[in-house]
Amino acid sequence: MTEIIVGVTGATGMPMAVATLRALRELEVTTHLVMTDAARRVAELETDHSADAFLKLADICYEIGDIAAPIASGSFPCMGMIVIPCSIKSLSAIANSYCDNLLTRAADVTLKERRKLVLVVREAPLHEGHLRLMLRASRAGAVIFPPVPSFYGSPESITQLVNQIVGRALDQIGVNNGLCRRWGVDVHALTDQRPRTGPRRDPTYCS
Repeated sequence: MTEIIVGVTGATGMPMAVATLRALRELEVTTHLVMTDAARRVAELETDHSADAFLKLADICYEIGDIAAPIASGSFPCMGMIVIPCSIKSLSAIANSYCDNLLTRAADVTLKERRKLVLVVREAPLHEGHLRLMLRASRAGAVIFPPVPSFYGSPESITQLVNQIVGRALDQIGVNNGLCRRWGVDVHALTDQRPRTGPRRDPTYCS
């Protein structure tokens, strides 16, 4: 099954959404895109894509109010859903099963069908209310994936940082990709070249 739902909300981080859609297209994964109205506006502010051009990055697009769309039903077969970026407003709706639009309905369906739902929540700093929402969504089965960059691969551009985040997020759904440099595979040789002041250890890291 090579169908994935991509939700895009109005949080900052539109380059991550662009990178996700482009990567999935290159991997020949069919994308079903739903964007909030705020996301369309922010996409024009943060990227060189118009809202219409942004939609063309996906295979199939749906209007945010189209509750009759296929992705609103549990009978629609897919690998899962990623919301990238995910605003606190959408996180709140998902955590509380408040399905007032197609994006939050599709997310709720993903959870009830026990499929992978990855929420790339973009907010900082976080107050207790945000943390409680994340915990609630996590307990319902969602993967909370803040877009925290990794530096062990010595990124040389923002694009590489974005790809690292997107690659790791897609890993959570089970999409094999070559977007990120992997510790112990692509990067451990770099650590072997660094001066060591203590006893030699096998490379480890915490994601």
